[in-house]
Amino acid sequence: MVRPMRADELRNLTEAELEQKAREFKEELFNLRFQHATAQLDNPMRIKEVKRIIARIKTILREKELGIKRA
Repeated sequence: MVRPMRADELRNLTEAELEQKAREFKEELFNLRFQHATAQLDNPMRIKEVKRIIARIKTILREKELGIKRA
């Protein structure tokens, strides 16, 4: 199982890298949902983790857009 990405790790990435990560996780989420629909999913909690990582990435992208600095 892959460890979820922490917000401080994500904040060190550039906007382009964050957008790339978001695309990768969205693709993974699509595949997980497909596996779930065909009853081949080993760890259903991974769907929840990936959704949260995507939300974290979107939040950090928005912070960068607004110029908000987090401690």
